[in-house]
Amino acid sequence: MLIPVLLLAVGFILLIKGGDWFVDGASGIARRFRLPEILIGATVVSIGTTLPEVMVSAGAAFQGSGSIAYGNAIGSIICNTSLIAALTIAVKPGKAARKSLIMPVAFFFGAAAIYCVCSYVFGAFARTTGIILLATFVVYMIATVFRMKNSNSELEGHETEEALEAASGEDFVVESEAAGTKDSLLKDIILLVLGAVLIAVGADLLVDNAIVIAENFGVSEKVIGLTIVALGTSLPELVTAITSLIKGHGSLSLGNIIGANLFNLVLVSGAAITISPFELPVSGLVNGINSSLVIDIPVMLAVMLILTVPTLIKQKLSRWQGIVMLGIYAAFCVLQFAI
Repeated sequence: MLIPVLLLAVGFILLIKGGDWFVDGASGIARRFRLPEILIGATVVSIGTTLPEVMVSAGAAFQGSGSIAYGNAIGSIICNTSLIAALTIAVKPGKAARKSLIMPVAFFFGAAAIYCVCSYVFGAFARTTGIILLATFVVYMIATVFRMKNSNSELEGHETEEALEAASGEDFVVESEAAGTKDSLLKDIILLVLGAVLIAVGADLLVDNAIVIAENFGVSEKVIGLTIVALGTSLPELVTAITSLIKGHGSLSLGNIIGANLFNLVLVSGAAITISPFELPVSGLVNGINSSLVIDIPVMLAVMLILTVPTLIKQKLSRWQGIVMLGIYAAFCVLQFAI
């Protein structure tokens, strides 16, 4: 038992350092290209912090453990929203631009609708569903790239006149500035990549050893997936959220959470289902009904609605959202071990 505990500690250290580098690189790239941090958070940062979920779920799918893959995706969304985002909001609520949130939120609930049809109507996830979810991921990324290009075009249009006026009255050392920008961009990219690698390795060490410890106490596979694995693979989002908050990049954290939740459905679940289709897992019953249908999916939808709907309406986050979601997460964890 001593070795798993030590490896847990190593994984935790790697996550912290990786999160620090990852946020520095991501925020640097956002500044470099003058892109909204929330947009970078919902794409580049989200892909990086979702890598552990992808690896864990794909590995579980290859081994035929559909319960782990399902529990990891749903559990990670619940954990990301009602623990990580909730903590961030409860500590420091801030503003959120509606324009940057609409697309990832719309894609999330569209993917969630597909998930609900498979769960409540068919009770299983077929390979076709996995392919549709992966295709949704591709469409989202393409749409985001076009959106980034449009954002850049708008910014360039607004700044062209000012730039021309400045250029007429000043001499610029263009070559040296270009070289400095290239060096700085390369540094940001290296920090982003190294941070993602450390996060992935750290999360992998933490999750593998957490499972070993949990199995020694006789915890079921689905509960491990919904709680321990979900929390472990969500640690990159937690580290990123805390680091972003400390460094004053709250928008990056919110974008990361929403983007990561979307990727958990379309990329993580899509990859796992495509590799190995599975039936809706059953680890407990509530009044004779599968607890996944009564608790897991409804809680996932509820916490995302609490996070996104008031934020889209008011264009700001409120402390009450964080407090309510933290209460829901506590009740969810208790129910998982009680059923």
